[in-house]
Amino acid sequence: MARRDIPTSTSVPVVFVCLGALLFGNVLIYLYLDSLHQSDEHPMSPHMGCPPRHFRMASMKTCYPWLQCPQVKAEVRKLKLIGQGAVKQVYLSEWRGQKVSLSTLSSPEYLEDFLHGVTMLQTLQGPQVVQLVGWCPEEVLLVTEYHPLGSLLSLDATLAQERHRSRDTWQTRLRLALDYVLALSHLHASPAGCRVMCDSNSLEKTLSQFLLTADFRLVVNDLDALPEVDPSRGLLAKCGHRELTGDFVAPEQLWPFGGEEDDGGEPFSDELMPGYDHLSDVWKIPDVTRHLMGRVPGGDVAHFHLFQIHEECKRRDPRLRPSALDVLAVYRSVYANMGRDAAGSRDML
Repeated sequence: MARRDIPTSTSVPVVFVCLGALLFGNVLIYLYLDSLHQSDEHPMSPHMGCPPRHFRMASMKTCYPWLQCPQVKAEVRKLKLIGQGAVKQVYLSEWRGQKVSLSTLSSPEYLEDFLHGVTMLQTLQGPQVVQLVGWCPEEVLLVTEYHPLGSLLSLDATLAQERHRSRDTWQTRLRLALDYVLALSHLHASPAGCRVMCDSNSLEKTLSQFLLTADFRLVVNDLDALPEVDPSRGLLAKCGHRELTGDFVAPEQLWPFGGEEDDGGEPFSDELMPGYDHLSDVWKIPDVTRHLMGRVPGGDVAHFHLFQIHEECKRRDPRLRPSALDVLAVYRSVYANMGRDAAGSRDML
């Protein structure tokens, strides 16, 4: 009877080729997810790597020391007014061919707020904060990096533009929400102590405090109202001297002896108003994220995964709320898991 040969010499290499392809695919997915996590954890910024008290904007090759009064007055040229608030006016300006923002004091009565903002900007420099270019205390002038996409208030309009429409995805929007929580976490554990974002008494006011970078990341821009809190020392904050109202602010920020005088309530008194801490910022996270996510495909999935942590953020007793760092951990996990699922779905197509 004739003997049949088994083609082992060809079948073995095929097995190794299949295993190699599978391993290579897993490596690619791992590298993709790792890049998502690192991009998410360490937002890239042009001034990263510069020595302290130096800056470097996107088109600059080297770091440059913060501009001092003589340079600010002689080399920074105003172009046009682009923003105005109670504390400062902001001008699009130019320095050695670079577009910058020049802030000037709007009214002498807000000098203390302006100087507080400069101090915070100097102390909190990092990837989550707008880059300081220079300042002049003699003339009360502040120079920062210019971000042409503007504040978060214009996010939807920006993403609706033809050139940015491809970025209007759950990935972009969830990363912006993550950047917001990351900024709060940075402020709550900053080199200047635990700081509360007091300029956040409405959704619109909160959005106006952040700038959108060219790569669609967030940086905190307005640091004029960042009081320090430390409950262990009895150091608490009160955001302004007027009564706060509405659902956006945390319950502890509302007048606790409410009601009309005719109904037995007491009129608002700044002296009697109790202080509160940084967990008032955590209360606002779900509302800000809901706005940032918009109505993009996949947004409902993100909301589903964030539901539990958002419920915890909305606990009326601030002592029962998670910290911004706890919320950040959940956001990172959701972002990475959704990215992994999206990568797996593409591989199956």
